[in-house]
Parts: sequence; C-alpha cells; structure tokens
Amino acid sequence: MGMSHELEELPLFPLSTVLFPYATVQLHVFEDRYRQLVRDCLQFDTSFGIVLIRSGSEVGDNAEPYMVGTTVRITRIHTYDDGRMDIQVQGERRFRIRRLEESKPYLVGFVEPVLELEIEDSPRADALIMKAREDFEIWIQRLISRSDFNVQVRFPEDRVALSFAIANLLPIENLEKQRLLETTDTLERIQGLIPILEEQIIEAKAPAYFKLRPEDLQDWITPN
Repeated sequence: MGMSHELEELPLFPLSTVLFPYATVQLHVFEDRYRQLVRDCLQFDTSFGIVLIRSGSEVGDNAEPYMVGTTVRITRIHTYDDGRMDIQVQGERRFRIRRLEESKPYLVGFVEPVLELEIEDSPRADALIMKAREDFEIWIQRLISRSDFNVQVRFPEDRVALSFAIANLLPIENLEKQRLLETTDTLERIQGLIPILEEQIIEAKAPAYFKLRPEDLQDWITPN
C-alpha cells in the first residue's frame, strides 16, 4: 500500500520495438487514444513510456507490454489536418512497471526507475570498453567502405550512454534488445555486445548485407 505512493504515473505507448535511453525515434500517431496521449503530454509538459509488446498488436486493444521500458520526451511534432501526428521523441531513462491501469483511453503504468549499477574502475572494465569501441568502429567502417566518405567515429564519453548507443544501432532481435535494456550492469551489457559486434563485422563483408548511408550515422561520424 505504501509503495504505490512512491510510484510515478506514466502514460504508456506499447510498440513492436525497443527504444534505449538517449536514442531518438519517429512515430506516426493515428489512433485517437495515442493522439490524446500526445496532447496530454504536451499540455502538462510530461514524458511518456515506450514499452515492447509482449503479446498483442500495436493497433487496437489488449497489447500486453514487457515490464521494463524507456521514458521519452517529445522533441518535434507535425500535426496533419485530419488530426494524425508525426512526432520525434528522445529516450531518457528506464523504468519498471509495477502496476497497470486502464482508466484512461490509453494504458497507464505506475512505475519505478531502473537504476544502473556503479561501474567498476579496473583494467577489465577499461579493456571491455576499448574492445567495444574498436569493434564498433571497424563495423561502421565496413558498412560504409563502399561509399566515398572517410569518417571518424565519435563516441559518447559516458560508458552507460556508449553501451546503449551501440545496442540501439545494432540490427538485433527485439528480445535481445529487451534483455540488454533490462540489464543493469554496464560491463555485462558491453560484454554481451562484443560477440554481436564481431558477428556483424563478419557479415558486413557480404555483398548482400544492408549498407548504411553516412546520413544514417550522423550522430556517430565526422566526415574528413
């Protein structure tokens, strides 16, 4: 009973995708309930939560979400004459749902923050961070190797932000992304990303592999 007073009330937007903190995503909002969610967030200057759908679909009722998601802030909006909206949102922080409520047109969660463990200061930590950075840079260079661009990869200074940024960009399944989102140990997350990066480096050599354009990596690269 006492715990409910400590929980934050958060509008929820279940999607068939995982969004990490610091990442951005574009959403097309057409259902009446989510138009109302956006209007409420704009009116009261509040965030809402994006959660991966465990069962059900994005359109219609009865979408059951995973219990860990990411709060987002609306950074850009375009409203069409018929009321549909295109919005851009920025990931902020993770949360865990403790209770769901359906008293509003959209799903509401009563949530608590997911806290990251403190990162150890050790040679192992430094080695994992360096390995992830090196593998990521090799992967990016392989993906754009057929373009005319020479690039320098920019990395976030913060280790937690680095781990989320790499996880967000890698083409991996939603269940794996959800596992990485729920992980609270930065080094464990980075350790899990390294074999995925190594696999992607190998696959990037294949001619049929999807090639990223430099503009797809504008937050990561500096053209020379």
